[in-house]
Amino acid sequence: MEEVNAVEKSSAFFSQKAAQMFSLGQENISTSTASTKGPIKYGELIVLGCNGSLPNGDKGRRKSRFALCRRNKANGVKPSTVHTSCTPQAAKAISNKEQHSISYTLSRAQTVVVEYTHDGNTDMFQIGRSTENPIDFVVTDTVPGGQSPADGQTVQSTISRFACRIICQRNPPYTARIYAAGFDSSKNIFLGEKAAKWRMQDGQMDALTTNGVLVMHPRNGFSQDSKPGLWREISVCGNVFTLRETRSAQQRGKMVDSETNELVDGSLIDLCGATLLWRTAEGLALTPTVKHLEALRQELNAGRPQCPVGFNTLAFPSLRRKDVLDEKQPWAYMRCGHVHGYHGWGGRRDPEVEADFQERECPMCRARGPYVPLWLGCEAGFYVDAEPPTHSFVPCGHVCSEKTTAYWSQIPLPHGTHAFHSACPFCIQPLGGDTGYVRLIFQSPLD
Repeated sequence: MEEVNAVEKSSAFFSQKAAQMFSLGQENISTSTASTKGPIKYGELIVLGCNGSLPNGDKGRRKSRFALCRRNKANGVKPSTVHTSCTPQAAKAISNKEQHSISYTLSRAQTVVVEYTHDGNTDMFQIGRSTENPIDFVVTDTVPGGQSPADGQTVQSTISRFACRIICQRNPPYTARIYAAGFDSSKNIFLGEKAAKWRMQDGQMDALTTNGVLVMHPRNGFSQDSKPGLWREISVCGNVFTLRETRSAQQRGKMVDSETNELVDGSLIDLCGATLLWRTAEGLALTPTVKHLEALRQELNAGRPQCPVGFNTLAFPSLRRKDVLDEKQPWAYMRCGHVHGYHGWGGRRDPEVEADFQERECPMCRARGPYVPLWLGCEAGFYVDAEPPTHSFVPCGHVCSEKTTAYWSQIPLPHGTHAFHSACPFCIQPLGGDTGYVRLIFQSPLD
């Protein structure tokens, strides 16, 4: 039986379609001060492991994607007066709910308080687990597989209630910088005795948070040519350090003077329980839209790929039904990439149970490996290009372009207190196999 890769046959069509779609531009993006389409967008934060939305749906400030736009009124702050002893002025700075401050507790007898004053040139956005008003983007722990914790199951979160803050310049080039820790409802940041803290050469204080805020900037931007950078830790004052031995170790890493806390397109921010991807407005303008991904899905289905055994036509379900198994759902053997319809021989006959990565033997080439349903990657912000969906992450079965799978498979994501592993960005499932992804082999219809 002659085998043809239906995706490869239409790759020229996809390239032409992508060029046409990019020329239309991206809705919702406004980077020009002269634009009348709404506020200027600095960028967006996207939670890894969410394929277009949170498992239980996006609700209010708790969602899978958060846009940082220029505020009507600047709310940024910058350091000003430093109080090195427990003076009445220091106590007033802490108790004044209109005054931002950071308190560094050195001992029971000594606390350094740094007052922060209003900065009319910047906007501040805060991220954390807390649902209190100062938090703009509520982030909870991400569970591999894109699932939520079981009902009634209490999971001890490792994400700080006030994890970090991002300060954006209100004027071009709209630089975004990240800092560890966020201000609470009283506009204070308290760093207790156990927090790693120190006095810098200029007399200013600095510190690390308990589980730390880690950042990785990709080399060559976020594109087909991107390569992973080195993971660093960001301090409360925005300085850059090498990683501690373990996530919450008391001894800080070495300061890296040559690097900054400025976010670039594709920067990853790890909050010890969830990892966020930063996309700039300029980068998002070059990213495929949801409409584009839908066009790729329809074109793939138009090729009428067939199951090489059952000869039934396969079809990817609509992006809205991205988590519901369909009778025409393509399944694939992750060892070889051969695409089939679901069949029950050689294993259990329940597709829901089958999806737990059982070892199966491919009828086409006899290779043994996981046999899983294929799902299109719906979060466009994770794509590094707009090419057709020809490859799948192993073993989860999320499908996207070759360059996108190649990029994410080489990114070491923090895991636990001191481990790293590569994972699928759509479900955060750890990758397996030789490369972490496989080229899919579709069979075109015999007629």
